[in-house]
Amino acid sequence: MLYPNSTFTCVFTKLSLSILLSASTILFLFCNYDEFLKTKAALLLGITSSGNSALACDPRSGLVAYPAGCVVVLLNPKKNRQHHIINTSRKTITALSFSPDGKHLVTGESGHLPAVRVWDVAERKQVAELQKHKYGVSCVAFSPNGKYIVSVGNQHDMMVNVWAWKKDVIVAANKVSSKVKGVSFSEDSSYFVTVGNRHVKFWYLDHCKANKASAPVPLLGRSGLLGELRNNFFCDVACGRGSKSDSTFCITSSGLLCEFNSKRMLDKWVDLRVSERGSLCLSEDMIFCGCADGTVRAFRLADLHFVCTLPRPHPLGSDVSSMTEASHLFNATVDARYPDTVAVTYDPVSCRLSCVYNDHSLYVWDVRDVQRVGKVHSALFHPACVWDLEVNAYVPEEVASGLSSGAFLTCSADNTVRVWRMDDWTQTHSPNILSQVSLTPRIRILLSSEIRTGIRTICVSPDGKHLASGDRNGMLRVHDLSSMEEILKVEAHDAEILSLEYSKPETGLKLLATASRDRLIHVLDAEDDYSLVQTLDEHSSSITAVRFAGEPLEKLSTSDG
Repeated sequence: MLYPNSTFTCVFTKLSLSILLSASTILFLFCNYDEFLKTKAALLLGITSSGNSALACDPRSGLVAYPAGCVVVLLNPKKNRQHHIINTSRKTITALSFSPDGKHLVTGESGHLPAVRVWDVAERKQVAELQKHKYGVSCVAFSPNGKYIVSVGNQHDMMVNVWAWKKDVIVAANKVSSKVKGVSFSEDSSYFVTVGNRHVKFWYLDHCKANKASAPVPLLGRSGLLGELRNNFFCDVACGRGSKSDSTFCITSSGLLCEFNSKRMLDKWVDLRVSERGSLCLSEDMIFCGCADGTVRAFRLADLHFVCTLPRPHPLGSDVSSMTEASHLFNATVDARYPDTVAVTYDPVSCRLSCVYNDHSLYVWDVRDVQRVGKVHSALFHPACVWDLEVNAYVPEEVASGLSSGAFLTCSADNTVRVWRMDDWTQTHSPNILSQVSLTPRIRILLSSEIRTGIRTICVSPDGKHLASGDRNGMLRVHDLSSMEEILKVEAHDAEILSLEYSKPETGLKLLATASRDRLIHVLDAEDDYSLVQTLDEHSSSITAVRFAGEPLEKLSTSDG
C-alpha cells in the first residue's frame, strides 16, 4: 500500500470518497481508491513536523513542504491547494529540504536502513537515492550551489555524509557523537554547520572538492568556541547571507539567540525572554525566532536589535471553530496558554512566514510589514492519535448545526470530536481572508474536557440527529447534533469503550450497543432516554467491535478471547 502506516480504512462509495487514518494524520480524497494509488486529487489533513529540519519553503514558488507520516505535503498557502509526494517505503519522513532552484526536494526518513531520497518536485517522482545510514536521518540540506547534499543521522546512527547526488557519490563522511538538531550551509557552499546538545560544529568541504578517489575522504570538522554557553542545547542554526555571510546564527533551548563570527567565535547573543524550545530562519534583513507559548520574535539581522513579536495562534483548549474574527484571537484570558512554536520557515518571494506549533497546527503569516502582520492560511489538525472516524452520509434538513451530507467526524486522544466539512476544500481559493487573523471554520469541536482521557470511538445515529461517543474511562456521551448539547453522560463501563453501534432503521427499533474492554456489551434504548435494555457477558476478553446484523434483529461482536 502507498498510504501512511494506517490503523483504519474507510471507503464511502456513494461519494466516491476514500478515507485513511494514521496516528495523528487524516487523509481523505475526492476520488476513488484507484485514483489515490496514482496519487491524484488527494487532500491530507495532518502534520508530523517536530522541528525546523522537517519544514521547508521553496524560495522560487513559495510552496511549503512538510511531512505527514510517509507523505510529503506540498502546500500552496494562497490557493489552499495541496500536492503530495508519497514515500513508497512507507517509512516516516523526518527531514526535508528544497534545492536552491526549487526543482528538487531531498528527504530523510526513520527506521532501519533509512534512505535519503531526492524527488523531482514538478513530477513528484524519485530521481536519486542514498542508503548509507543505519538508524534514522535527523537532518538533510542542499548546498547553495546545488551540487551537494548533507545528511546527518540520529544519535544512534552518528554519521554525517556529504553526497554529490548527481554523480551518486559520497565525497566525504565522518561521525558525530552529539544529538544533532539542525544543519545549515554557508552562502558559498564552502562549509556547513551542525548544532545539537552542547554542539556547534563547522564542517569544511574545500578538500572534498579536490577528491578524485572513489572512496569518501574524512570530513574535516572544527567546533565552535562556545565560551560560557558550552553547556547549552543548541536547537537550530542558520548561516548568514549577503553582508552577514560570514556570520552563523544559533538559538538555544534556554532562549538565547547567538551569533558566531567567521573565526567560529561566539561574538554576541541576546536573551529572547522565553523559557523553552527554539527554531529560527532568516529573511533579507531579519531573524525570526520561534519560541515557547506560541511566541515568534523578530530581530534585525545586522545587529540583533529586537523588532517585534508576531501574533500568537489560538489558545490551547479553545473552540477553534468559534474563533472566526480577528478580535477573537486577542480575547484570551490572562492565564491562557498557547502551543509552542516548533518550526519556522520564510518565503522570500511573498514575504510570508510559515509556523508549525506543537499542537499540530500550521499558520502562514504575511510579514511584509511586521507592524501589521496578517494571516494568509491556517490548518488545524488533531494534535494526538486519531482513534475513529464516522462518515455522516445523511443529515436531515431540520439539523441546523452547519453539518452537511458527506461531512465526516473524527475522534482523537486529544479528547475532542471534530466535524470536517468537505465543500470548502473543493474551492480554488482559501475561504480565509489575507488581512484577517481568523481561524478556519471547517472544524467544529464538539467535545472537550479538562481531563484528557481521549475519545476512543464514535457513532452517528441513522437519522443524523445524535452522536454517541465512548472514552477511555468507560464514559458514554450522547450529543444532539442540532444544538451540539450533551443530552447523556453516563459511566457505562469499567474500562474503555471500544465500539459503538446504532441499530439499522429497517429493524424498526432505535437501539445503541456499547462494547468495552471490560468484556461487556450494553444495549440501550435510544427512544427511552437511552435506558438499559440488556447486558451481555458472553465474551472472556476485550470486545473490539459490535454490529447489528439487521432483520431479524441480531448482534455480532468480536473479541480477543
